[in-house]
Amino acid sequence: MGLRIARLDPARHDRAGFDCGEPTLNRYLREQAGQHQRDGIATTHVLIEEADAARILGYCSLAAAQVNLVELQASDRKRLPHYPVPAVRMARLAVALAEQGHGYGSLLLGHAVNSSLRLREQLGARLLVVDALDARAAAFYRAHGFRETTTAALTLYLPLGKR
Repeated sequence: MGLRIARLDPARHDRAGFDCGEPTLNRYLREQAGQHQRDGIATTHVLIEEADAARILGYCSLAAAQVNLVELQASDRKRLPHYPVPAVRMARLAVALAEQGHGYGSLLLGHAVNSSLRLREQLGARLLVVDALDARAAAFYRAHGFRETTTAALTLYLPLGKR
């Protein structure tokens, strides 16, 4: 099974057949992801099998963001300027119901981190930030090294390191 992550192509990828069990995430992929991508609001990246490239196993969406300095943990504020910190926001992450439990969420998260690190080389981004859907999702992100902001328990961030 050859897995690959590709940028969403609404003409090629079967958005209507995707079901992760969360209606808001299904609706986003079906109704908004393509438009957001065209309008420069977010990019959506789909996990597919090369043998059946139309079928979406999971997806994540990335967008530009910023985080107010006071929202970071005190240890992460050191040596940062006193204005909003540039970041990448993982706006959505979902895995199809039939594919959950195979580590695809971690694979997509790894893709988001790698994309953020590549972007950091071109533009500058200090954090990967996510607004977790619920406590279960927040636990997933915390298990991958994300930290809670000081203002919202379900908003978490991952420092992208220093060069």
